[in-house]
Amino acid sequence: MRISFRSVWGAAPVALVLALSLAAAGCGKYSYSSLKARKAFKDGNVSYGAQDWKKAADKYEEVVSNDPNYFQAFFYLANSYDNMYKPARAGEQANDAYMKKAIDWYKKSAESDPDPKMRKLAMEYLVAAYGPEKLNNPAEAEPIVKRMIEIDANDPTNYFALAKIYQDAGRYDEAEQALMKAKEVKPNDPQVYTALSNFYNQQGEFEKTMDALVQAANLAPNNPQGYQLIATFYWEKAYKDKRLSEAQQKEYIAKGIEATDKALSLNKDYAEALTYKNILMRMQANLEKDPAKRDKLIKDADELKNRAMQLMKTNKSGD
Repeated sequence: MRISFRSVWGAAPVALVLALSLAAAGCGKYSYSSLKARKAFKDGNVSYGAQDWKKAADKYEEVVSNDPNYFQAFFYLANSYDNMYKPARAGEQANDAYMKKAIDWYKKSAESDPDPKMRKLAMEYLVAAYGPEKLNNPAEAEPIVKRMIEIDANDPTNYFALAKIYQDAGRYDEAEQALMKAKEVKPNDPQVYTALSNFYNQQGEFEKTMDALVQAANLAPNNPQGYQLIATFYWEKAYKDKRLSEAQQKEYIAKGIEATDKALSLNKDYAEALTYKNILMRMQANLEKDPAKRDKLIKDADELKNRAMQLMKTNKSGD
């Protein structure tokens, strides 16, 4: 598939393929070998854009054989081999050779490309190559991420990547330290607290999970999704954790309803928030001893459910 770095760094730059044609442009005098390299690079770009990875790799190999310092080709040669590698065929000699070549060229790009953005991108893809979906070799990935942190100590995504390496290796204290470092460098970034909440949730630390989610939502006060996410976690805890006392269950249900109310105050037609408030109110009714209050809760929940269903029906018909 085409370049798509979907790890902690998110997607690769949208204009990456466009940059290929710009990199091939230029003027001046060139040797015969340089001209052959430029022609091969242009042809490689066409194949790369068509996702013909084998033909692209052959052309980029031709580029570097004619001009070993044609740095622009290094990353694209690496990524062409990377796309040729199939994790399901790991252990097959020819398939494994693709990844070895990808790693070699990613390293060369990270070391020698004059464009700092391309060096960073090469390191990101190199980390992904050593990740669990491909080679699953965190020991090789760790020093690369640490080097990225040295280059840009204020980018929280680098700490997210380091935390994931530690977490996958069962080094949970170090994973938490990496995330706390991300919080230190970007204390007002909601993504930092979302990452912390994911970590604590996987560790089974509910209160810390919720504290992080609340901080994330409060840092994006105009986004109803943050508050709805809080409601979802409170519903799940109250519904699934059979160890809770009735008092704890009531507390979490009430906090879940409060979160849906915040989401609905920002978007009154937020169908998901209406649905969750309906469910939480029914749970509240099940714990209510007063019949009149219980009936009122169920009646209000029915109204929310009907409104949510009508909104979803309207939205579906408008598609």
